[in-house]
Amino acid sequence: MTDIISVKKGNLPAFAKNRTGLSETAKALAGNTNSGGKRISIKAGVFRLIVGGKEVAAIEERHLDVVIVAASPDVNRTFYAAKFDEKATAASAPDCWSADAKTPDPTAKNKQSDSCLTCPQNAKGSGQGDSRACRHSQRIAVALANDIGGDVLQLVVPGASIWGDEDGDNRPLKPYARYLATNNVDPEMVVTRIKFDTKASAPKLFFKAERWLTDDEHAVALEQAQSGDAKRAITMTVAQTDGVESKPAPFALPKPAAKKAKAEEVEVEEPTVRKEATVTPAAAVKKDVKDLVAAWDADD
Repeated sequence: MTDIISVKKGNLPAFAKNRTGLSETAKALAGNTNSGGKRISIKAGVFRLIVGGKEVAAIEERHLDVVIVAASPDVNRTFYAAKFDEKATAASAPDCWSADAKTPDPTAKNKQSDSCLTCPQNAKGSGQGDSRACRHSQRIAVALANDIGGDVLQLVVPGASIWGDEDGDNRPLKPYARYLATNNVDPEMVVTRIKFDTKASAPKLFFKAERWLTDDEHAVALEQAQSGDAKRAITMTVAQTDGVESKPAPFALPKPAAKKAKAEEVEVEEPTVRKEATVTPAAAVKKDVKDLVAAWDADD
């Protein structure tokens, strides 16, 4: 598909013509440039829908079309002193973390340095192989492209998906955001296709603009950007977890979730889930992601 940013200016929708500068989301993702509840996990290279710390479905498709409505203003950092253990890590807070990638959070239980820049855990080789022991991530808030007015979901983008090399029109998050910004385009103005890099050994994401939003869709996206769910989705907190106990079949609805709260890991903010009518786990398999997300609130 032709990159929409390459389309002639005469084809711009009205809202794209009548704007005066980059949005806060564009600035948060692209940096300086002149030119609860509900979230998406990419564990094991699969888009997984998470509600209340529990996986409710896995999406078979290798891509997901969304509108990015908000982003954390800074890249975050997390460090675990113990050897990586998925189950143990998911159940405990990190030893050290930073919401701005500059200084450790004051409440970190085992600060490694006064500055993230000079921290030994930020040095190449401090982790496995040539990697850094302190992990980077950035939180974005997205709405599904086929239900922009629906739920706002959190996606924690790992470091390997934030920076890196481009592959044609497929870009990591920062290069993608800067590409939009240098063309005077905000993420809230387009449908972004997020897909896995099939050449990568670990889950890695690419981002690509698929189409312009309509004027009506853009208005809804701007409203979503101001929502409490969007603000919570991009806020870093500690002691949060996926709490995944099993791998449901793709699109299968889950059994009612236990009400007892679980320990949670640093990677996720879990907003309060709204109450709606009960949907039984035996409901028909839903192949439309919009329908699936609408059923997430069933047991809450």
